[in-house]
Amino acid sequence: MDSSTPQDVSQSKHWYDVKVPSVKQLTKKADLLAGGHRLCAGCSEGIVVRQALLASPYPLVAINATGCLEVATTIFPYTAWRIPWLHNAFENAAATASGVEAAYRALRRQGKIPDREIRFVVFGGDGGTYDIGFQSLSGAFERGHRLLYICLNNEGYMNTGIQRSSATPLGGQTTTSPVGSVVIGKPQWRKDLTGIMVAHNVPYVAQTAAIPIRITDLAGKVIRGLEANGPAFINCYAACNRGWRHEPADTVKITQLAVDTCYWPLFEVIDGEWRLNYRPKEKKPIAEFLEAQGRFRHLLRAENRHLLDQFQAKVDEEWGCLLRRCGG
Repeated sequence: MDSSTPQDVSQSKHWYDVKVPSVKQLTKKADLLAGGHRLCAGCSEGIVVRQALLASPYPLVAINATGCLEVATTIFPYTAWRIPWLHNAFENAAATASGVEAAYRALRRQGKIPDREIRFVVFGGDGGTYDIGFQSLSGAFERGHRLLYICLNNEGYMNTGIQRSSATPLGGQTTTSPVGSVVIGKPQWRKDLTGIMVAHNVPYVAQTAAIPIRITDLAGKVIRGLEANGPAFINCYAACNRGWRHEPADTVKITQLAVDTCYWPLFEVIDGEWRLNYRPKEKKPIAEFLEAQGRFRHLLRAENRHLLDQFQAKVDEEWGCLLRRCGG
């Protein structure tokens, strides 16, 4: 890990042509997120973070916005992190990472620290990324800091009581978008943050999820994000069984349904070029994804059929747009 030469990365003329390690190779690496943390049973964030840390061919420094991951992995006086780790407020994870990355470059240039490659990864939830922390995220990307930002997107403020965020989709039931006779869950569609980050004209932006059918998709995108000579953003779908109201054992199954219904497609944008990473053999109806979660159960009632149809139409529209961007 101390070597300045990255491991498992091909010597291609293109920075994004990387060699993705197999699952067997990943299991032989040191686990950098220790067990015994307090993440909920069935929480997908531990799955995502462990895979991301295992995938890195470089020594890492992690910056963590306030949220479930931070609270559950660092209950004083314990920590689950086996790498340097910084905690900051909801709103300034990317700003903190910018300062750390700039200091590293300056100290390395001045010979005050060893001359070796280190990478910086930021973890933030959708509340700290889509909403509260967006200004610092946008600023860091506009300035061009070399860091990888991974959004753990569970579509709500789960750490503070399951409130809606701008990542919460149409009809999503939360404590601030309840279901009743007047309001039927959140009335707005989700924000397209991945598209917004593409508009920053950075080297690398991607969507991913921890699913068995594309088991190394996440690892490959983390490696490409760390190889990018500039800011990189990964929007990772992260199921929350507590907020979504499903059985803990169904986390991966529901994540797979999000991908197979094309509600959460897997793609990447490399130097402005859109690439589709997975096309399901059979595009499943969105009802299969919704009916597996208590937060959407009301959408399946006969009187709310118009909302279900509206949800399906929006998914179909976004999927069609993505296919056109990726060349069909």
